[in-house]
Amino acid sequence: MSTLSKLLREVWDDLLSLLLPAHCPVCGALLEEGEQTICTLCRATAPLTGYCREADNPVVRKFWGIVPVANASCFLYFVHGSGWREVIHDFKYKGYWRLAYIMGRWYGEELRTSGLYDDIDVVVPLPLHPLKQMKRGYNQSDYLADGIARSLGVEVERRAVRRCRNTRSQALRQRHEREKNVAKAFRVARPRRLEGRHILLVDDVLTTGSTLSSCAAAILEAVPSCRISIAALAAPRHELGLKE
Repeated sequence: MSTLSKLLREVWDDLLSLLLPAHCPVCGALLEEGEQTICTLCRATAPLTGYCREADNPVVRKFWGIVPVANASCFLYFVHGSGWREVIHDFKYKGYWRLAYIMGRWYGEELRTSGLYDDIDVVVPLPLHPLKQMKRGYNQSDYLADGIARSLGVEVERRAVRRCRNTRSQALRQRHEREKNVAKAFRVARPRRLEGRHILLVDDVLTTGSTLSSCAAAILEAVPSCRISIAALAAPRHELGLKE
């Protein structure tokens, strides 16, 4: 999204907020004075995992034997039929990119206070293929990364890693099909930007982990001096080996 397009969208959103009452995107309730974007009740009852405070957790274990990661976590359990699922769907497919940024800020604060991510140097959003990003108009992981980086007080690096194959959607694919679909899908275009740095690789939803693993492997192959941690906003419980 160009700077001008982003500015126009922000102005439009601000105008709408003046003309229309703000509602919580999770439950639909009218926001009370002092509440911002997500109501107090939904924040208090959010299906948080707490994994960003655990060095050993189901997200870290998901990458064991596949790609070395320093730390890994997801912020929410992805619950089908819940308002939180709709929040992710809204910012991923309906253009509500500001929700992604706000969720990133919240997640980033949890990462910052956990103590496990203190030495992160740079945040890298999982890239979309240019054709897919052109069609959608933006990459939701960019805005998640912006929010997380703002909370951590570090920079975002968007140009170093690129998606070089326009892979088909991972949805409804079997595990082995997902791995094959994203194999060699990423390349590091500017390795010097990542040399010797601790990278936080950010995506919205973690399922099998194939896409994140493929991207992390490409980075480590091109820049063996770096370290990688992973932050996904949400993950289904069954993908983490947990009961629903």
